Amino acid sequence: IVRDERGAIAAALRDAVGRDDVDLVLTTGGTGIAPRDVTVPTLEELFDSTIPGFGEVFRWLSYQEIGSAAILSRACAGLVAGKVVIALPGSPKALKLALEKLVLPEAGHLASETQKRA
Repeated sequence: IVRDERGAIAAALRDAVGRDDVDLVLTTGGTGIAPRDVTVPTLEELFDSTIPGFGEVFRWLSYQEIGSAAILSRACAGLVAGKVVIALPGSPKALKLALEKLVLPEAGHLASETQKRA
């Protein structure tokens, strides 16, 4: 658990992706549009590349459950130092949706794709 501050989030992410035993990093919270929600802009600055399909599909699934309020989510994913980083909302319902429909079904595939060598 880290403070909702850019420096703390960036330091925790750098620590996580620097570990040899980590292939996938999940964050929760800070994906809304309130001024205090700094997780997404912080992570986006650190992404080497983005995985735009994650946010797109998450919002589509959310829309089916909660309607137009789904546009308020900035859930996103990308790669940092060859590791998959996924920013999930803090809402328990949204977390359950993301984990069950996207993250858990694709975690192994995501990790294996990042481990492939050219």
